[in-house]
Parts: sequence; structure tokens; C-alpha cells
Amino acid sequence: MKIIKWGISATFMALALASAQPAAAAGKLTVSLQQDPGSWDPIDTFLVAWASVSTNIFDGLTYRGPDLKVVPGLAESWEELNDGKLLRFKLRQNVKFHNGEDFNAAAVKFTFDRLLGDEGAKGPQRSNYTVIESVDVIDDYTVEMKLKSPDPVLLTKLAGYGAMIVPPKYIQEKGEDNFNVNPVGTGAFKFSSYAPKVDIKLEANPDYWGGAPKISELEYRFIAEPATAVAELQAGRVDIVIPPTIPIGMIPVITGDSKLEIVSVPGPTVDALRFNTRDGITADPRVRKAIIMAVDRSTIVQSILAGQASEIASFQSALSFGHDPELEPLPYDPAGAKKLLADAGVKAGTPLQIDVRGADSTMNEVVQVIASYLQQVGLNATIKPYETNVLVNDIIPQGKTGAMFQQKWGGWTFDFDNTAYAMYHSGEKWNPYEKDETLDKLLESQRPLTDRAEREKILREVGQYVADKALELPLYNSNAIFGINKRVKGFVAPPDNRLKLNEVTVE
Repeated sequence: MKIIKWGISATFMALALASAQPAAAAGKLTVSLQQDPGSWDPIDTFLVAWASVSTNIFDGLTYRGPDLKVVPGLAESWEELNDGKLLRFKLRQNVKFHNGEDFNAAAVKFTFDRLLGDEGAKGPQRSNYTVIESVDVIDDYTVEMKLKSPDPVLLTKLAGYGAMIVPPKYIQEKGEDNFNVNPVGTGAFKFSSYAPKVDIKLEANPDYWGGAPKISELEYRFIAEPATAVAELQAGRVDIVIPPTIPIGMIPVITGDSKLEIVSVPGPTVDALRFNTRDGITADPRVRKAIIMAVDRSTIVQSILAGQASEIASFQSALSFGHDPELEPLPYDPAGAKKLLADAGVKAGTPLQIDVRGADSTMNEVVQVIASYLQQVGLNATIKPYETNVLVNDIIPQGKTGAMFQQKWGGWTFDFDNTAYAMYHSGEKWNPYEKDETLDKLLESQRPLTDRAEREKILREVGQYVADKALELPLYNSNAIFGINKRVKGFVAPPDNRLKLNEVTVE
């Protein structure tokens, strides 16, 4: 490395070089995110895109980083009492929200009263925390969480989404609608500005309890089109492209650029095409099984996904607690599929609609191939793309889908309960079609169990039961693929896309 002795000419040269560099080189990090979550309130979202940003704005009582270990967050310690039905948290002192408001036990109580109350009922997160009976203030820095029954996953749940601690006075004075677009937390970065569908800008919180961030500005740009995101990465106007933006076919574009690199890590994200089990031909389980048997998923994973994924038999990854490695999916069997369709009275040329996220270029390519497979067994599949927020917030929850619809799920707790309860329990937002008392009882029975072996056994039963009913065409567990500018240092790719960027630097 050449050492420059600083003098007038060297200083002038350095200033000239700095002015020629993109803004990121001056302490700003720019991240490309495919989706604008549309809401920044922790209780109003389930989207991984929200967590990718908000992990830097908010903190929970616990924290789970890229190594997937649960460690102290705003709670510096905790005790489990009363056979797991009471959690006592000792809180960090001298922590403030971004607006200067004190973090204390009252803020924790307010957060969970709000989550479990009328406001939380409007969003998708409350059912993850209904085991909490009450949160009681013992003193300014001690809270007790009384549970209706033990919940072996609760400490992980407290590290994300609805459990992020929010400022009581700010919300009470400014209102819920304001908080939704002007979030305030205790995190490493403060909210600066938000332009819907364009970007959200954050600035470093120098008083962050975990230490001041190493960059001064953090911008997330919402770039739905993969080619545009990759072009911006190549041009130096974006430093990190977050999954699932980068299609498999564009990986060589990035690896062929000496300034860039691909970081690919196994993650929890799974893709499936779920069935409308209420209406039309897919109300018949024979038809659903025929569709599963008509699709060669191994070829899709190896050819289209270039091995950056693995087949799944149930709607969870191999990293998930409850995963059953012995569960076998229905085999690829076009002849068997045709027989089942004939037995069900389905005529050749019968139409079938598949709803997908229009911005998910990889799934759009995959579903084109699936449509071809279905055509070979006599089904005429058409593909209907939606803007992601429309599909996930309107079409699916209201039961307005076609015969099949894309479901992409992060499984962020790495526990099948988080996925299975939301997907299969009666009355849940992501289960608009099924009401199954047997499945409900299975799902409910495992939640309070602290015996890991017994709980795992029930979760595997859930996976088998769902497979037997053929509630979805399980496709694949995809790697999390990040595109990175090599000037970014200290970045550790999280398998769940929850990027905490306070330790990252930009050269």
C-alpha cells in the first residue's frame, strides 16, 4: 500500500477524488429494497422488507442477529418463573427514544397493551403474542410479563415485528397515523424522511445504547425492477441489493464486475403456490394432488434456480424447528396426474388462474414453467401478476385469489409454528379458505409445550396433515442472495434479511 504524506497538493487531490465518488463513500450507505412496506408501525406489518429497514429504527426486549442466537436487547436480562408462565425483565437504563422520550417500564407496558388491544387487532401481528395475559410495571426498569401458558418461542418473537418497543407520549400526542409514516424508536438510526414508493432515509443515532453507528446516513431506495437495482449497484449509486431482488440469471452480471460480489446464505424463505380450496376445481383434493404431481420441481431448482435453492415437502426450510426430513413430497408423475384429473371429472383445457407478485422476477419465470407442466396434463393455466402489497394485503386475505396463489414466507422465528399457525389456523389472515378443526387443535396443542421433543412431534404431524390434504404446491427454500459493493466493510449477511447496519463502514 502506498503511503501519502499529507501536504497541500495531497489534500487537494483527496478532496477532488472524494467529490468524484458517489455519496456512499462519505459515510452514507444506500440499500436497494424491492418493496415499500407502506407502513412503519411494528404492529401493522408482517413483511420482511419492513424488518430489513426497521431493525435499524426499533429495538425489542431481545435481539437475534445473523447467528440466530437470542441475546439481550432493551432488556439486559430476564428470568423465567412460575414454570415458564412469568417472565421478569430487567431493562436497560439511560436509553432514550429518538424524540428524547425516556425508555422505561411504562413504555414496555404501553407497547404490549397497544399490541394486544384494539390497535393491534387492526394488524397481522397480534396472534403471535396472545399468550401474553398482561405486562405489569414493577418499577421504572423492571417489568413482569404474565403468560396464559408457557411459550417456548416467545423470547424469539420479542426480537421482531409487533414486539418492537414504541414511545407512548409520542404516539399519544402525535397520533397513530403520524407514527405510521414518522416512526420513532430507540434504534441505531433515526428516521429522517419517507417518500412512499421512492425511499426512506435514516440518520445515525449518536446516542445509541449499543454504540454510535459507523456510518452517518442510511438510505433505502425502493426499486422494484431487478435490472434497475443491479444497474444502480454497478453504477455505485447503491451499495447493497437485498433479497429477493436479484434473479438467478443476473448473478453472472454481478460476479463479472470486479467492484461487486454476491453473498449467498441459506435462509428461512420458502415459496409455494397455495390452493383456493373453497372454489372451482381446486376444491377437490384429487385435483390439488394432480397439480403437485404434474410439476417437476427438481428440474426447476437445478435449471432455473441454478442450485440456489432446495426442494421442500412442507412450507418450511430445513432450518425450521419442526422440519421433518423424512416427509416425502408427492412424486413427479404426469401420468398419475392425468389419471387423478380424469377421476375428478376435469376436462382437458380447463382454465386455471395463478396469482403472483409481479415484481418477483424469479417466481414469474418459475410459474411460466409450471404453467407449461400443467398444460402437459390438460390444464390451461394463466398467470395474473399483482403489485405485491395488493396481493398480500387485499387479494389473499379477502379470499379473492384464483385457483392458485403465490405465498412467499420468511419464517423469521425459524420455528414452524410461526408459519403454520398463520397459514393454516382458522380465521387467520393468510388462511382465507380453510376451516379445519383437527388442524386447529394440532396447532393449538403444541404452542404451550416446553417439552421440545413432544412439540417437534406435533409440528411434524402438522406438516404431514397439510401434505395429505394438499393445501399447497410446496416449491423451494431459496438462498438469500445479496449483491454487495466491495467498498462495504463489516457486512454480515443475515439469513432472515434483518440487516442491522450500525457496524458497517463504507470505504
